[in-house]
Amino acid sequence: MSRVSAFNSPLLLGFDHFERLLDRVAKTSADGYPPYNIEQLAENRLRITLAVAGFRMPDLAITVEENQLVVRGQGGEDDSERVFLHRGIAARQFQRSFVLAEGIEVIGAQLDKGLLHVDLRRHEPENRVRQIQIRTGDDSPETVPAD
Repeated sequence: MSRVSAFNSPLLLGFDHFERLLDRVAKTSADGYPPYNIEQLAENRLRITLAVAGFRMPDLAITVEENQLVVRGQGGEDDSERVFLHRGIAARQFQRSFVLAEGIEVIGAQLDKGLLHVDLRRHEPENRVRQIQIRTGDDSPETVPAD
């Protein structure tokens, strides 16, 4: 069965990269670990907070790969010597990905009391208006001035 694209209209030119982004988001794990919040701090500031109890700073890595923010956790505490009667705090490795819109940059991260805060800033796009020269059929491409 083929998938119907939301971007197959002839009026939507050059949006195929959005379709690839939507496919990537759909493929990300439906696993809810670690849980996270996304909050708006200001008009152009966001914060992603992940609950990473049991992970130390060396166990965590944050990267930006193309337009994707990837948070990885590996290791955790060595529990091979411990005997748990109940284990409710997960310390398994994880990878959590967030697709970033164009113009969003990661400005910092902080680990505090088992919560990893990743701060983001959205740059305001500049409004650009560009005049397009209209040629007649008599103009040859060599005589039209370049921009």
